[in-house]
Amino acid sequence: MLNPQIAESVVDHALAQGADFAELFIEKNQVNNIATLSSEVQSVQSGIDFGIGIRVVYGTKVLYGYTNKTDADELRRIVSELAAKDLRDPVTTTTAFDFMSRGDIHNARDTLTAGASVESKVAFLLKADQAARAASNMITQTRGGCMQREQAVEIFNSEGLHTQDVRNYIRASMTAIASDGGEQATGSHNDGGLLGWELVDDIDAAATGDEAARQALVNLGAKPCPSGRMPVVLGNGFGGVIFHEACGHLLETTSVAKKASVFHDQMGEMIANEVVSAVDDGTMAKEWGSINVDDEGLATQHTQLIKDGKLTNFLADRIGAQQTGLPRTGSGRRQSYKFAPASRMRNTFIEPGESSLDDMIGSIDRGLYAASMGGGSVQPGTGEFNFAVTEGYFIEDGKVAYPVKAATLISTGPAVLKEISMVGGDFALACGMCGSVSGAVPTTVGQASLKVDDILVGGNE
Repeated sequence: MLNPQIAESVVDHALAQGADFAELFIEKNQVNNIATLSSEVQSVQSGIDFGIGIRVVYGTKVLYGYTNKTDADELRRIVSELAAKDLRDPVTTTTAFDFMSRGDIHNARDTLTAGASVESKVAFLLKADQAARAASNMITQTRGGCMQREQAVEIFNSEGLHTQDVRNYIRASMTAIASDGGEQATGSHNDGGLLGWELVDDIDAAATGDEAARQALVNLGAKPCPSGRMPVVLGNGFGGVIFHEACGHLLETTSVAKKASVFHDQMGEMIANEVVSAVDDGTMAKEWGSINVDDEGLATQHTQLIKDGKLTNFLADRIGAQQTGLPRTGSGRRQSYKFAPASRMRNTFIEPGESSLDDMIGSIDRGLYAASMGGGSVQPGTGEFNFAVTEGYFIEDGKVAYPVKAATLISTGPAVLKEISMVGGDFALACGMCGSVSGAVPTTVGQASLKVDDILVGGNE
């Protein structure tokens, strides 16, 4: 996307201004978004964005700028403005560019470039809509969405790197709203991955609508949730959002380097129950949070974060590695060329165990089964959190008794890790978006069902 000779001249110019490291991040981002509302197409939006991010590093001080121009003089001008903030003795040479390419394990087929069909996406959403409405006359409204994105990136740096990558993202969702005339409740379901619209070969539109309607109807008939401290069984898949938000961010050098994480000095220590092992893995084929190379051009990795309860690693980008002495983990990520990269999660999950969901529920006299989790809030550094339960059931005498509504889970990430006593074998992953200092990036959360022995449940009873 950018002439290598121009890139080399810009990098050389940065080094001549005294920079220790210089990098160009070139991005072309193509998107297509389709939205439906109550059996009608509400909008179809497409667009292309292009730009170049320029990072100049002095020690661990990062100066960053961006532009949508490819002119060599303009790029060098931006470098000069950045460098003016921190001039040093000039270094005027750079190594030869290595034009090594990375293989693509994801092999997306029906991409935006290949002309993925808008008509097919609309047909999928309308079929899901029809299925949701057919489930019950109490389904009063539906919202559908299909997002497809093709992100092409090219990276040059002063260490001789020149690499390219293309990421193809797809996600389809359906939300159903149920009403009995007095109250309303919602349910939703979505699927996605790092692939093209061939996703439709593996998901069923009717099943997507059915699941959204089922959850909405369960929530409509739910009772107020009792509150207090109690054991909780967290469901698989998106239940992993608690580990991601309340623990995963504390393992990124973004917070570790500033000693803003409670785990910053606990490498090699037991930070969780021994049944807990956790991974951040960017190498998983076709998963939403996967990448071939990170946004610093480093090949992605499988990173073991916790093993049998012991903290074994952190997630480190280039600057985080410099600040902490930790090895880079191929997890330097950014939303777009408008952001400098930072250490970020990819596919992050607690690995499956050997317990069963029935055994977990059967071990509880009075507690909560949080079958599906929603969003919440987290306090950076401490991992204090408050997360909503989007589908929950009260447990009495070792059995699921009745559905509940308005339940929340309140605790801290470090505390929850030590309260996990059982992990199931029903492992599943779920798509999400993660926001941090380098913007919002696609991430996958996941886990098998697991039991937390003691946690504060907020309710309305």
